[in-house]
Amino acid sequence: MSAFNSFVPQKSNQLLECWVNDLNINIKVANPRRTKLGDFKVIDNQMHITINNNLNKYSFLITLTHEIAHAFVYKKYRNSIKPHAKSWQLTFKSLMLNFLTPDYFPEDILKVLSRHMISPKASTFSDLDLIKVLKRYDDIETPVLADLAIGESFRLANGKVFLKAEKIRKRYRCIECRTNKIYLFHPFSEVIKLK
Repeated sequence: MSAFNSFVPQKSNQLLECWVNDLNINIKVANPRRTKLGDFKVIDNQMHITINNNLNKYSFLITLTHEIAHAFVYKKYRNSIKPHAKSWQLTFKSLMLNFLTPDYFPEDILKVLSRHMISPKASTFSDLDLIKVLKRYDDIETPVLADLAIGESFRLANGKVFLKAEKIRKRYRCIECRTNKIYLFHPFSEVIKLK
């Protein structure tokens, strides 16, 4: 049994195992990283995937399939193409088509995920509608920047305190209280609300 089996919808395990065995790839479930949900690497000619352990089963399945698509593309083209080029998009789409049914995802995710898969992006975080619907299934509800009102203060895990300002296209302008420096934050950045 692979390390990921308990992290994905049970029905998906058999197909995922088939892909992993076909690729001879190492899968590791890792502690959460702030900048990515998962990654694909080749070390000494061995393919490796790591996926954050704090993802709900639907996010985990999407992320794992995303990374497995990288492995299939690498197996075919090695490093001769860019990581999220058309060949990766087509591979990711063809792999995800196996899961785009109510057997694997609830209807609300399926609706948004089906739209997302028409032209998948390099990161799930670039699709705000998909992130929003996936967060409904998280075990622990954590506040995100989008939950705060303009003018509210928040703290990050590193201790820095910010004031939320206006939205600029897809990100929010935030002012660090100590330095008055302006930073841009993703709407679904996890924050600690200040009272």
